[in-house]
Amino acid sequence: MEFLGTWLALACGCGVAVWLVPGIEAVGGATLAPVFCALALALVNATIKPIMSVLSLPLTIVTLGLFSLVLNALMLELASYLSRNVFHAGITISSFGAAFVGSIIISFVAMIVGGILGIE
Repeated sequence: MEFLGTWLALACGCGVAVWLVPGIEAVGGATLAPVFCALALALVNATIKPIMSVLSLPLTIVTLGLFSLVLNALMLELASYLSRNVFHAGITISSFGAAFVGSIIISFVAMIVGGILGIE
């Protein structure tokens, strides 16, 4: 049940990012694109991101934690690629800057929605 709540929170965040960030666009339907991208992002965050966080720990320590923002943007790029090629619906990201801003927006909105839903 917690995975569904996380998926819903990320879907809301992806929808807001598509709406706000100029370099992020929906592909495969305006309503389905954020949902499938959020599914891919939840799966990437559950499987690949912990490994990447451990591997990038020295760089994260040197940059006082700021590299974790770059890691979030890279995970969003990967989730965008996977959602477009596996589900044939997702988001396209035009540049790393758009992914960086989009990942911040998605994290912020998902944190707020997760707090409302009571997800840890």
